[in-house]
Formats: sequence, structure tokens, C-alpha cells
Amino acid sequence: MIAYTLIGANDYGKSLQFYDDLLATVGAKRVMDFGNSVLYGFSQGPMFGVCKPYDGGKATFGNGTMIALNVGSTEKVDAMYAKAIKMGAADEGGPGARGDNGFYAAYFRDIDGNKLCAFHMLRS
Repeated sequence: MIAYTLIGANDYGKSLQFYDDLLATVGAKRVMDFGNSVLYGFSQGPMFGVCKPYDGGKATFGNGTMIALNVGSTEKVDAMYAKAIKMGAADEGGPGARGDNGFYAAYFRDIDGNKLCAFHMLRS
């Protein structure tokens, strides 16, 4: 159902570099560049985007808003979390199993304060 998500960036160039490096950890890359926004993804499926706010105002994050990225393995969850923290992201909960439902996840806030979750389902 979801085709893509967008988050705003205050320093567009710095944010693109952050996401170029971070998403490469799980094999994602830029798939569309519109000059004021970039969408990342794989050969098919939903995309994740970074943009300059259309209204020219400051990019802000939503309280209670989070984007979860299914990255395909616990190793990729660990790698993405470590990379994000190394590049200046804030910890919101390190990698590990959550509950007993097979959900393995890590949480962090990017350099603009957007909350993300990298996850993998241990069983389907």
C-alpha cells in the first residue's frame, strides 16, 4: 500500500550524504532525484525519501511519528544502527528482540530528529 515516505531536511546536502551512507548499509540507493527531493530504494517496492520542505520553512519531526525500514536480517539491523550512531544519529533503543513475537529492531533519530526503526522479523 505505501509507495514512499518523505522526511524533511534542514541541511539537504548533509542529509543526503547521511542517507547515502546509511542506506548503502542495507543495499538501498538513490532511485529518483528531483533536485529538491531524493527517493531511495531497491529495484522494486516502497521507497524512502528526503526532501527540502516545499514551503521553504524549517523541517521538523513529528511527535509519535516513526518510519520503520524492513532491512532483511538481524545483521543488517545491527549494521544500520551502528552506522547511524557513528554518523551522529541519536540512540532511541539499541538492536535486540522486542517481545516474543520474533520482532528484532533498533531505533534511532537521524540528524534532523526524525525517528527511524530498522527491523527484521525472525519468523514469519
